[in-house]
Amino acid sequence: MAEIIQKDGTWVFDGDTLRITPGRDKNVGLLRRELGELVVPLGALAGVSFEQGRRAGRLRLRLRDGADPLLQATGGRLAEAHDPYQLAVEPDRYGVAEYVADEVRNALLLEGVSPEPVGTYLLPGPSLPVSVSAGDGTAGFDGDRVRLEWNWKTEDAKAAAGPRSIPLADITGVEWQPAAGLENGHLRFLVRGAPVTAPPKYDPNAVELWGFKKDPLMALVAAAVQARLPHPSQGGPGPLGIPAQPAGEPEGDDHDALLRRLRELGELHRDGVLTEEEFTLAKQAVLKRL
Repeated sequence: MAEIIQKDGTWVFDGDTLRITPGRDKNVGLLRRELGELVVPLGALAGVSFEQGRRAGRLRLRLRDGADPLLQATGGRLAEAHDPYQLAVEPDRYGVAEYVADEVRNALLLEGVSPEPVGTYLLPGPSLPVSVSAGDGTAGFDGDRVRLEWNWKTEDAKAAAGPRSIPLADITGVEWQPAAGLENGHLRFLVRGAPVTAPPKYDPNAVELWGFKKDPLMALVAAAVQARLPHPSQGGPGPLGIPAQPAGEPEGDDHDALLRRLRELGELHRDGVLTEEEFTLAKQAVLKRL
């Protein structure tokens, strides 16, 4: 087992999974605190690096494309303070950080884990229900519907329509953009039959973000919805992004491929990546096709 404990957080690697726990230091971002402990299976990792600095070093994980709905929803735009896959390391622990990185690299080599993109999410989205108030409104998601409510700062043209309740089945995508410089950010839901014609300030399917403290938490709502949309590599829907038709496999049910998928789901459940409810839903979706 390899372990590193810092004010910024704790990483514990047992050869199969990496447990990431945020620290309580004031520099730990609000999003990382709200995410809490993450359990990352080895199969979700593409690599790890450690960079030394004069005052502090940094461990960085690289996940396989498509493995994590949070990274999928945020598109690499998380600031360092909010990125759960980075760890600030104090100079006197550089040796430990190198050891942890080497242990992860060795496990990836021994297990032959490919760094290529994956066709299904290997990490679950944030726990439900989730609700965040920031910018010009509140966004909430219970697994079935997204609800948007407006505050006194909302533009009249958008607030006039009242609260929005959008069924998950009508959502085709999620856009999350943090505020940067003089440019405002937003969380926007792409809705079937509703083309994007207005900026977030006036879009009834978007919350505008102005760069305040709670803005990064909107990524929780984005990730929770993203986890329950069809995986980006696939064309069909499925619970937690389990594809209706696995990438690279022929149309029609492939018995061996479905059995492999069941084994993968079982491993994710045993590793604690999928909850009992999530595992049951995903398993049922596969069994229906056997």
